[in-house]
Amino acid sequence: MTGSGTTPAGAVTAVIALGSNLGDREGTLAAAVRELAELPGVQLTAISPVYASDAVKPDGVDLDAPGYLNLVVSVLWAGDPHALLDAVHGIENAHSRVREERWGDRTLDIDLILVDDLQIDDETLTLPHPRAAERDFVLAPWFDIDPDAEIPGRGRVRELLAVADRTAKAHPVTASTDPAHTDVAPKAGPSVADGNQP
Repeated sequence: MTGSGTTPAGAVTAVIALGSNLGDREGTLAAAVRELAELPGVQLTAISPVYASDAVKPDGVDLDAPGYLNLVVSVLWAGDPHALLDAVHGIENAHSRVREERWGDRTLDIDLILVDDLQIDDETLTLPHPRAAERDFVLAPWFDIDPDAEIPGRGRVRELLAVADRTAKAHPVTASTDPAHTDVAPKAGPSVADGNQP
């Protein structure tokens, strides 16, 4: 499903990570996936299982902070990457995202991880995402939907996941709030959580 109802002409694959550690985490992620799929020019192509992880702050893991639920989606996108960034920021804002503290607790966090093989580093956007290669809560769900994925300049997701600190764990969710059960979600690939670890 796309926001426009057709596959965007000249579209490339974009990988997007979503996380939530405040409020109704499952419901927020499910709603955000639907809203991503409804964006004009977007075609949702895959969605990962949901993973749980500890909160990461600038000084490291914070076990006193609420834990996160995370997932990764891939989409086809034909527009400018900055326009996609603006669109996902709009979804964050609609879910009352507050930006008062770096890596602070949040109702919804949406990060552009990759847009095709583009390499961008400007005041608003860095692609590939500069910390994705070290974050198992990004790598594990990404591997689920694309076992052959690669981060330009950093290596294959499979290999990065094998050496990353493993904290993310599969998180069971109810069918009513699992994005993988929504009508916008294509089938996901084999799950790392099901024993297909690299």
